[in-house]
Amino acid sequence: MFISLVLLLILPFLQGREDEDDIRAGCSTAVNDLVYIIDGSWSVGHTDFATAKRWLVNITSSFDIGLQYTQVAVVQYSDTPRLEIPLGQHQSNQELIGAIGTISYLGGNTQTGRAIKFATDHVFPSSRRTQAVKNRIAIVVTDGKSQDDVVDASVEARAQNIILFAVGVGNEITNSELVSIANKPPSTYVLYAEDYTTMDRIRDTMEQKLCEESVCPTRIPVASRDEKGFELMLGMKIHEKAEKIPGSLLSESAYQLNLEDDITESTREIFPEGLPPSYVFVATLRLKTARNQATFDLWRVISKDGVTQAAVTLCGRERHVVFMTTGIASDEQSVIFNNRDLKKLFDGGWHQLKLLVKPRRVICFLDDVQLEERPLEPAVPIYINGKTQVSKKVQSETTIPIEIQKLRLYCDPLQSERETACEIFSVVSCEICTSIPHPFKIIMPIRS
Repeated sequence: MFISLVLLLILPFLQGREDEDDIRAGCSTAVNDLVYIIDGSWSVGHTDFATAKRWLVNITSSFDIGLQYTQVAVVQYSDTPRLEIPLGQHQSNQELIGAIGTISYLGGNTQTGRAIKFATDHVFPSSRRTQAVKNRIAIVVTDGKSQDDVVDASVEARAQNIILFAVGVGNEITNSELVSIANKPPSTYVLYAEDYTTMDRIRDTMEQKLCEESVCPTRIPVASRDEKGFELMLGMKIHEKAEKIPGSLLSESAYQLNLEDDITESTREIFPEGLPPSYVFVATLRLKTARNQATFDLWRVISKDGVTQAAVTLCGRERHVVFMTTGIASDEQSVIFNNRDLKKLFDGGWHQLKLLVKPRRVICFLDDVQLEERPLEPAVPIYINGKTQVSKKVQSETTIPIEIQKLRLYCDPLQSERETACEIFSVVSCEICTSIPHPFKIIMPIRS
């Protein structure tokens, strides 16, 4: 909560310093219509209802509130739905938080389906910016089985491109009902809390999922799942700009980046809504021994003024990896990973480097082995009016030749557990690799 309040205070100042061409983008600046549909039936009670309101306040603090950013409405329901806060009525976080605090407990039966239909038919259509809004999201919070049908109302909401989250509280909820309400898959759109006193434990998860919806519209096909994220091999057009070569296994292919290959794209094209607060960066690459002394940015996002917004830097001489991102206290913050096992990354063989980035920490993995964890301060939204680059010498436009097979950024931090290094020969025979199917391969054309 403290971090969220700090961001609320500092972001208007940061935005006020921008000129017309400077555009920050991220979770907090998302253009969402967000409607909370909260249970106010007798089973909740006054005390737990107050707890639920505080939970809404904490979630809401993740977003900038205003006509150009996220607009919020609140519907409380029991026998009938009651519009507590109309969509877009409040144009600042402070106003909205104050209004949530004044909502009085309703009491009554549980008509969840009726409330979802009310939000679909009346609340979302009331938005004053129907053409500009990027996402229409509803969060349904309930602690019991609905006394009316939720299926038809939920199907109609999704048909109108409303993203539905279902949050079940307590042991009276019906799992099948929550699944019927929410978007697919349930593992993403259904959340559970043991009771109202433990709701805060799922706050970070809820915030992350909302941010994923806001800034990660694309999907990466992996095995039987479609993961939210950015397939940077495609987005950076590496398959068009570089030479296709054999990969780490006979079943894999890779690309050779040479000095003349400029892997540069507009950040607005790659990350149009910025970066999520948590993500998993994955790269499978080979550094030939003749080039493994270089210090270069494997991946970087820089503003139009050349300020680093995010970067993964490989320091060949020192055998270190550096992660850089934005920060509240300064324009840039960086952490150094210098575990002795990182020297393997520079031994001339194929390796997978993985970084799990969270708001307060970043963890480095090499070939499925966790090496180090470092603290971070929360990042602020990045400038998207600059450029994103791959394999560039630090503070230079010179391309560093490398061989690269995979370059992805997953929005779901849990993908760190699912993303294995089974494409690496030294890892492929391990127990985890022999127990899972081979990942879905994205086939990219050979450059003519």
